[in-house]
Amino acid sequence: MTLAIADKIKQLQDQIPNAPAISSGKLIRGVGLTLEAVGCQVPIGGRCLVQTSHGQIEAEVVGFSGDVTYLMPAESVKGIVPGSRVQPLSHENGLAVGDELLGRVIDANGEPLDGKGPIKCKQKASLTPPPINPLTRKPVNQPLDVGVRAINTVLTVGKGQRMGLFAGSGVGKSVLMGMMTRGTTADVVVVGLIGERGREVKEFIQDILTAEDREKAVVVAAPADTSPLMRLKGCEAAVTIAEYFRDQGKDVLLLVDSLTRYAMAQREIALAIGEPPATKGYPPSVFAKLPALVERAGNGTEQQGSITAFYTCVD
Repeated sequence: MTLAIADKIKQLQDQIPNAPAISSGKLIRGVGLTLEAVGCQVPIGGRCLVQTSHGQIEAEVVGFSGDVTYLMPAESVKGIVPGSRVQPLSHENGLAVGDELLGRVIDANGEPLDGKGPIKCKQKASLTPPPINPLTRKPVNQPLDVGVRAINTVLTVGKGQRMGLFAGSGVGKSVLMGMMTRGTTADVVVVGLIGERGREVKEFIQDILTAEDREKAVVVAAPADTSPLMRLKGCEAAVTIAEYFRDQGKDVLLLVDSLTRYAMAQREIALAIGEPPATKGYPPSVFAKLPALVERAGNGTEQQGSITAFYTCVD
Protein backbone atom coordinates (compact mmCIF):
# COMPACT_ATOMS: atom_id res chain seq x y z
CA MET A 1 0.00 0.00 0.00
CA THR A 2 2.84 2.36 0.87
CA LEU A 3 4.52 1.77 -2.50
CA ALA A 4 1.25 2.43 -4.32
CA ILE A 5 0.83 5.76 -2.53
CA ALA A 6 4.43 6.71 -3.29
CA ASP A 7 3.95 5.91 -6.97
CA LYS A 8 0.81 8.02 -7.08
CA ILE A 9 2.59 10.97 -5.48
CA LYS A 10 5.43 10.61 -7.98
CA GLN A 11 2.94 10.70 -10.88
CA LEU A 12 1.32 13.85 -9.53
CA GLN A 13 4.71 15.51 -9.05
CA ASP A 14 5.63 14.73 -12.65
CA GLN A 15 2.46 16.47 -13.83
CA ILE A 16 3.01 19.66 -11.86
CA PRO A 17 5.67 21.27 -14.14
CA ASN A 18 3.42 20.76 -17.18
CA ALA A 19 0.30 22.23 -15.56
CA PRO A 20 -0.71 25.70 -16.74
CA ALA A 21 0.05 28.51 -14.33
CA ILE A 22 -3.15 30.04 -12.98
CA SER A 23 -2.64 33.03 -10.71
CA SER A 24 -4.70 36.04 -9.80
CA GLY A 25 -3.77 39.41 -11.17
CA LYS A 26 -4.89 42.98 -10.75
CA LEU A 27 -6.17 45.80 -12.92
CA ILE A 28 -3.79 48.61 -13.72
CA ARG A 29 -5.74 50.49 -16.37
CA GLY A 30 -9.21 50.81 -17.79
CA VAL A 31 -9.76 52.91 -20.91
CA GLY A 32 -12.74 52.85 -23.22
CA LEU A 33 -13.83 49.29 -23.92
CA THR A 34 -10.76 47.51 -22.56
CA LEU A 35 -9.24 46.65 -19.22
CA GLU A 36 -5.53 46.05 -18.66
CA ALA A 37 -4.25 43.65 -16.02
CA VAL A 38 -0.91 42.30 -14.83
CA GLY A 39 -0.09 39.04 -13.09
CA CYS A 40 -2.44 36.91 -15.20
CA GLN A 41 -1.10 34.01 -17.27
CA VAL A 42 -4.18 33.45 -19.42
CA PRO A 43 -4.14 32.62 -23.16
CA ILE A 44 -6.03 34.68 -25.72
CA GLY A 45 -9.64 33.56 -25.65
CA GLY A 46 -9.43 32.62 -21.97
CA ARG A 47 -11.84 34.04 -19.44
CA CYS A 48 -11.42 35.92 -16.18
CA LEU A 49 -13.59 37.22 -13.38
CA VAL A 50 -12.98 40.85 -12.47
CA GLN A 51 -13.93 41.90 -8.93
CA THR A 52 -15.86 45.17 -8.73
CA SER A 53 -17.73 47.02 -6.03
CA HIS A 54 -20.96 45.67 -7.58
CA GLY A 55 -19.80 42.05 -7.72
CA GLN A 56 -17.93 40.08 -10.35
CA ILE A 57 -18.06 40.58 -14.09
CA GLU A 58 -16.76 38.22 -16.75
CA ALA A 59 -14.12 39.31 -19.23
CA GLU A 60 -12.26 37.63 -22.06
CA VAL A 61 -8.58 37.94 -22.93
CA VAL A 62 -8.29 39.57 -26.36
CA GLY A 63 -4.57 40.37 -26.45
CA PHE A 64 -1.43 41.09 -24.50
CA SER A 65 1.71 43.24 -24.66
CA GLY A 66 4.66 42.20 -22.50
CA ASP A 67 3.29 41.53 -19.02
CA VAL A 68 0.05 43.42 -19.66
CA THR A 69 -3.06 41.42 -20.54
CA TYR A 70 -5.93 43.10 -22.41
CA LEU A 71 -9.42 42.14 -21.27
CA MET A 72 -12.76 42.81 -22.93
CA PRO A 73 -15.67 42.78 -20.45
CA ALA A 74 -18.83 40.92 -21.39
CA GLU A 75 -21.05 43.56 -19.79
CA SER A 76 -20.98 47.21 -18.80
CA VAL A 77 -18.10 48.13 -16.51
CA LYS A 78 -19.23 49.49 -13.14
CA GLY A 79 -17.36 49.67 -9.86
CA ILE A 80 -13.92 49.11 -11.39
CA VAL A 81 -11.03 50.62 -9.42
CA PRO A 82 -7.25 50.37 -9.83
CA GLY A 83 -5.97 47.14 -8.30
CA SER A 84 -9.25 45.25 -8.72
CA ARG A 85 -8.64 41.50 -8.49
CA VAL A 86 -8.63 39.50 -11.71
CA GLN A 87 -9.22 35.76 -11.26
CA PRO A 88 -8.55 33.51 -14.27
CA LEU A 89 -11.01 30.72 -14.96
CA SER A 90 -9.36 27.40 -15.74
CA HIS A 91 -12.26 25.69 -17.50
CA GLU A 92 -13.68 26.37 -20.95
CA ASN A 93 -17.12 27.89 -20.95
CA GLY A 94 -18.76 25.88 -23.72
CA LEU A 95 -22.25 26.60 -25.00
CA ALA A 96 -25.02 24.29 -23.82
CA VAL A 97 -26.67 22.64 -26.84
CA GLY A 98 -29.51 20.18 -27.27
CA ASP A 99 -33.04 19.71 -28.53
CA GLU A 100 -34.21 21.68 -25.50
CA LEU A 101 -33.20 24.86 -27.36
CA LEU A 102 -35.98 24.47 -29.91
CA GLY A 103 -38.66 27.10 -29.48
CA ARG A 104 -36.48 29.24 -27.21
CA VAL A 105 -34.91 32.69 -27.38
CA ILE A 106 -31.46 32.91 -25.79
CA ASP A 107 -28.60 35.38 -25.44
CA ALA A 108 -24.99 34.92 -26.45
CA ASN A 109 -24.25 32.87 -23.32
CA GLY A 110 -27.16 30.50 -23.90
CA GLU A 111 -29.27 32.06 -21.13
CA PRO A 112 -33.03 32.32 -21.83
CA LEU A 113 -34.55 35.67 -22.75
CA ASP A 114 -38.13 34.48 -23.25
CA GLY A 115 -39.10 34.04 -19.60
CA LYS A 116 -39.93 30.34 -20.04
CA GLY A 117 -37.56 29.12 -17.36
CA PRO A 118 -34.07 27.62 -17.48
CA ILE A 119 -32.83 25.52 -20.38
CA LYS A 120 -31.40 22.21 -19.25
CA CYS A 121 -29.10 20.88 -21.97
CA LYS A 122 -26.79 17.98 -21.18
CA GLN A 123 -24.19 18.66 -23.89
CA LYS A 124 -21.77 21.52 -24.38
CA ALA A 125 -20.03 22.63 -27.54
CA SER A 126 -17.07 24.91 -28.15
CA LEU A 127 -17.72 28.27 -29.81
CA THR A 128 -14.52 27.83 -31.83
CA PRO A 129 -14.35 24.20 -33.01
CA PRO A 130 -11.64 22.97 -35.39
CA PRO A 131 -12.44 23.37 -39.10
CA ILE A 132 -13.98 20.52 -41.08
CA ASN A 133 -11.80 18.71 -43.57
CA PRO A 134 -13.10 20.05 -46.92
CA LEU A 135 -12.62 16.67 -48.58
CA THR A 136 -15.15 15.03 -46.24
CA ARG A 137 -17.99 17.45 -47.03
CA LYS A 138 -20.91 16.36 -49.17
CA PRO A 139 -21.34 18.27 -52.43
CA VAL A 140 -24.10 20.85 -52.85
CA ASN A 141 -26.39 18.98 -55.25
CA GLN A 142 -29.85 19.01 -53.65
CA PRO A 143 -32.23 21.99 -53.53
CA LEU A 144 -33.68 23.40 -50.33
CA ASP A 145 -37.18 24.85 -50.33
CA VAL A 146 -36.90 28.15 -48.44
CA GLY A 147 -40.63 28.86 -48.66
CA VAL A 148 -40.30 31.82 -51.06
CA ARG A 149 -41.40 30.97 -54.62
CA ALA A 150 -39.33 33.70 -56.27
CA ILE A 151 -36.15 32.33 -54.68
CA ASN A 152 -37.05 28.69 -55.30
CA THR A 153 -37.76 29.37 -58.98
CA VAL A 154 -35.18 31.93 -60.07
CA LEU A 155 -32.44 31.69 -57.43
CA THR A 156 -32.71 28.08 -56.29
CA VAL A 157 -30.74 27.48 -53.09
CA GLY A 158 -28.89 24.21 -52.56
CA LYS A 159 -28.56 22.41 -49.25
CA GLY A 160 -25.28 23.54 -47.73
CA GLN A 161 -25.03 26.71 -49.77
CA ARG A 162 -24.08 30.05 -48.24
CA MET A 163 -25.77 33.21 -49.49
CA GLY A 164 -25.53 36.93 -48.77
CA LEU A 165 -28.45 39.36 -48.57
CA PHE A 166 -27.07 42.79 -49.46
CA ALA A 167 -29.36 45.75 -48.84
CA GLY A 168 -29.69 48.95 -46.88
CA SER A 169 -31.49 49.38 -43.60
CA GLY A 170 -35.27 49.18 -43.52
CA VAL A 171 -35.88 47.56 -46.90
CA GLY A 172 -37.24 44.22 -45.65
CA LYS A 173 -34.35 41.87 -44.92
CA SER A 174 -35.86 40.78 -41.60
CA VAL A 175 -39.27 40.27 -43.23
CA LEU A 176 -37.69 38.03 -45.88
CA MET A 177 -35.93 36.04 -43.15
CA GLY A 178 -39.25 35.62 -41.39
CA MET A 179 -40.83 34.31 -44.61
CA MET A 180 -38.04 31.75 -44.90
CA THR A 181 -38.46 30.68 -41.29
CA ARG A 182 -42.19 30.12 -41.78
CA GLY A 183 -42.05 28.37 -45.14
CA THR A 184 -38.81 26.40 -45.30
CA THR A 185 -38.72 22.61 -45.38
CA ALA A 186 -35.55 22.56 -43.28
CA ASP A 187 -35.76 20.52 -40.08
CA VAL A 188 -34.42 23.31 -37.85
CA VAL A 189 -34.09 27.08 -38.25
CA VAL A 190 -31.45 28.99 -36.28
CA VAL A 191 -31.76 32.78 -36.29
CA GLY A 192 -28.99 35.05 -35.06
CA LEU A 193 -30.12 38.64 -34.42
CA ILE A 194 -26.78 40.42 -33.99
CA GLY A 195 -26.59 44.13 -33.25
CA GLU A 196 -30.29 44.71 -33.84
CA ARG A 197 -32.28 47.28 -31.90
CA GLY A 198 -34.20 45.77 -29.01
CA ARG A 199 -37.50 46.81 -30.58
CA GLU A 200 -36.65 44.96 -33.79
CA VAL A 201 -35.75 41.80 -31.87
CA LYS A 202 -39.15 41.77 -30.17
CA GLU A 203 -41.00 42.52 -33.42
CA PHE A 204 -39.22 39.69 -35.24
CA ILE A 205 -40.09 37.16 -32.55
CA GLN A 206 -43.65 38.24 -31.80
CA ASP A 207 -44.91 39.69 -35.09
CA ILE A 208 -42.95 37.94 -37.84
CA LEU A 209 -42.80 34.44 -36.32
CA THR A 210 -45.90 32.56 -35.24
CA ALA A 211 -45.98 30.24 -32.23
CA GLU A 212 -45.89 27.24 -34.59
CA ASP A 213 -42.86 28.64 -36.43
CA ARG A 214 -40.94 29.07 -33.19
CA GLU A 215 -41.34 25.39 -32.30
CA LYS A 216 -38.65 24.37 -34.78
CA ALA A 217 -36.55 27.53 -34.44
CA VAL A 218 -33.85 28.76 -32.09
CA VAL A 219 -33.34 32.52 -31.83
CA VAL A 220 -30.06 33.95 -30.53
CA ALA A 221 -30.30 37.66 -29.74
CA ALA A 222 -27.38 39.98 -29.04
CA PRO A 223 -28.88 43.48 -29.40
CA ALA A 224 -26.99 46.65 -30.20
CA ASP A 225 -26.79 47.70 -26.54
CA THR A 226 -24.71 44.65 -25.57
CA SER A 227 -20.92 44.73 -25.52
CA PRO A 228 -18.99 44.01 -28.74
CA LEU A 229 -17.75 40.79 -27.14
CA MET A 230 -21.33 39.58 -26.65
CA ARG A 231 -22.21 40.46 -30.25
CA LEU A 232 -19.27 38.38 -31.44
CA LYS A 233 -20.24 35.49 -29.19
CA GLY A 234 -23.90 35.78 -30.22
CA CYS A 235 -23.05 35.19 -33.87
CA GLU A 236 -20.70 32.34 -33.00
CA ALA A 237 -23.33 30.82 -30.69
CA ALA A 238 -25.89 30.75 -33.52
CA VAL A 239 -23.42 28.91 -35.76
CA THR A 240 -22.51 26.51 -32.93
CA ILE A 241 -26.15 25.59 -32.39
CA ALA A 242 -26.61 25.06 -36.13
CA GLU A 243 -23.55 22.78 -36.13
CA TYR A 244 -25.03 20.70 -33.32
CA PHE A 245 -28.24 20.01 -35.24
CA ARG A 246 -26.29 19.35 -38.45
CA ASP A 247 -24.23 16.75 -36.60
CA GLN A 248 -27.52 15.06 -35.63
CA GLY A 249 -28.22 14.50 -39.33
CA LYS A 250 -30.71 17.37 -39.73
CA ASP A 251 -30.97 20.01 -42.43
CA VAL A 252 -30.56 23.42 -40.82
CA LEU A 253 -31.41 26.86 -42.17
CA LEU A 254 -29.12 29.43 -40.54
CA LEU A 255 -30.14 33.11 -40.77
CA VAL A 256 -27.67 35.68 -39.44
CA ASP A 257 -28.73 39.33 -39.28
CA SER A 258 -26.25 40.77 -39.72
CA LEU A 259 -22.72 39.78 -40.71
CA THR A 260 -21.84 43.46 -41.01
CA ARG A 261 -22.45 44.03 -37.32
CA TYR A 262 -20.33 40.98 -36.50
CA ALA A 263 -17.48 42.63 -38.40
CA MET A 264 -18.16 45.94 -36.64
CA ALA A 265 -18.00 44.26 -33.23
CA GLN A 266 -14.59 42.75 -34.04
CA ARG A 267 -13.46 46.15 -35.32
CA GLU A 268 -14.41 47.78 -32.02
CA ILE A 269 -12.43 45.21 -30.07
CA ALA A 270 -9.38 45.23 -32.34
CA LEU A 271 -9.09 49.01 -32.50
CA ALA A 272 -9.53 49.27 -28.74
CA ILE A 273 -6.45 47.11 -28.13
CA GLY A 274 -4.35 48.95 -30.69
CA GLU A 275 -4.64 46.90 -33.88
CA PRO A 276 -4.02 49.18 -36.88
CA PRO A 277 -6.94 49.87 -39.23
CA ALA A 278 -6.73 48.66 -42.82
CA THR A 279 -9.40 48.60 -45.55
CA LYS A 280 -12.26 51.00 -44.74
CA GLY A 281 -11.13 51.19 -41.13
CA TYR A 282 -11.40 47.44 -40.53
CA PRO A 283 -8.30 45.85 -38.94
CA PRO A 284 -6.75 42.68 -40.42
CA SER A 285 -8.29 40.41 -37.75
CA VAL A 286 -11.76 41.09 -39.19
CA PHE A 287 -10.75 39.61 -42.54
CA ALA A 288 -9.46 36.52 -40.74
CA LYS A 289 -12.58 36.03 -38.61
CA LEU A 290 -15.15 36.43 -41.39
CA PRO A 291 -14.09 33.43 -43.52
CA ALA A 292 -13.52 31.35 -40.40
CA LEU A 293 -17.13 32.00 -39.36
CA VAL A 294 -18.71 31.54 -42.80
CA GLU A 295 -16.81 28.32 -43.55
CA ARG A 296 -18.34 26.65 -40.49
CA ALA A 297 -21.66 26.45 -42.37
CA GLY A 298 -22.25 24.15 -45.31
CA ASN A 299 -22.66 20.42 -45.68
CA GLY A 300 -21.21 17.95 -43.23
CA THR A 301 -20.06 14.42 -43.90
CA GLU A 302 -22.22 11.69 -45.44
CA GLN A 303 -23.59 10.81 -41.98
CA GLN A 304 -24.36 14.43 -41.10
CA GLY A 305 -26.90 16.94 -42.30
CA SER A 306 -26.40 20.39 -43.76
CA ILE A 307 -26.33 24.06 -42.82
CA THR A 308 -27.76 26.37 -45.48
CA ALA A 309 -26.83 29.89 -44.41
CA PHE A 310 -28.10 33.36 -45.27
CA TYR A 311 -26.05 36.32 -44.01
CA THR A 312 -27.42 39.84 -44.27
CA CYS A 313 -24.96 42.61 -45.08
CA VAL A 314 -25.77 46.32 -44.81
CA ASP A 315 -24.25 48.26 -47.67
